[in-house]
Amino acid sequence: MSFNFHDRTIDFVKHRKKFFIFSLVAALVGVILLSTVGLNLGIDFESGSRVEVATNDPATAEQIMEDFANIGEGYTPDDITMAGEQNNLVHARFIGQLEPNEIAEIQVYFNEKYGAEPNVSTVSPMVGKELARNALISVLIASVGIVIYVAIRFEWLYGVAAVVALFHDAFFIIAVFSVVQFEVNVPFIAAVLTIVGYSINDTIVTFDRIRENMKNAKRVKSFDDLAHIVNVSLTQTLARSINTVVTVILAAAAIFIFGGEAIRSFAFALVIGLVAGTYSSIFLAAQLWLVWKSKQLERRKFKSKPQAEGEV
Repeated sequence: MSFNFHDRTIDFVKHRKKFFIFSLVAALVGVILLSTVGLNLGIDFESGSRVEVATNDPATAEQIMEDFANIGEGYTPDDITMAGEQNNLVHARFIGQLEPNEIAEIQVYFNEKYGAEPNVSTVSPMVGKELARNALISVLIASVGIVIYVAIRFEWLYGVAAVVALFHDAFFIIAVFSVVQFEVNVPFIAAVLTIVGYSINDTIVTFDRIRENMKNAKRVKSFDDLAHIVNVSLTQTLARSINTVVTVILAAAAIFIFGGEAIRSFAFALVIGLVAGTYSSIFLAAQLWLVWKSKQLERRKFKSKPQAEGEV
């Protein structure tokens, strides 16, 4: 069963096993990466300190590193990133909390040299763990809410398929961040939650079209009937999905390229999540629903068959 989209034949269902295998392999690779490489956690989730220095003139990371060395031994930051239109805003990150006397020395030095007292923020291990736990709880609450909403609005099979797709998207973003070693911070969590909202919206549009085509179908009694409906629905919503994701990716890519260092990880997570969300909406969520729904139809046939034989 195939359909035309811009003079090209598309049969999504035919390749469903390939999509499932690809997603499983990607998930396995992600687990291996997270267990070996891990994530580059920012001080939002680990004990640490961040020093924000504003300079009058453009500065370099080497220059700021030399400034910290001039303060004394033990003041070498673990990471320095430059921000601002002229690289006049510096973010220095320290693993571990700075002591009050160390903070005071840093503030005095940079205030005397650049005429502005640096902003120093610290996060304790307890706060970092609490932030990570709250982020996980937020995703879980959102997932439960989605299942409940979709179960009421459609049926529970739609909800489960949508949540599987959401976890696929979120995990894919995390795995990619493990590869590129971008800092995982609060903006990253915001990006993941944004992708959760985008992905479920795209998936719901597809499911709504499937439901409409189910109602319009004269009979839905076999896997082939369901496959026909899924293929038609995905083809009908494909242009909308592509146009939406391309538009948003262009905006997120512009933020990544031209935006400041502080939101670069947010923009990168958006780009990766948008690609993963579109993939899961088209190639994963609808295909999972198809497989589960076809099994449900088979069970109903099996239960109704003995009753029919008894009546005869």
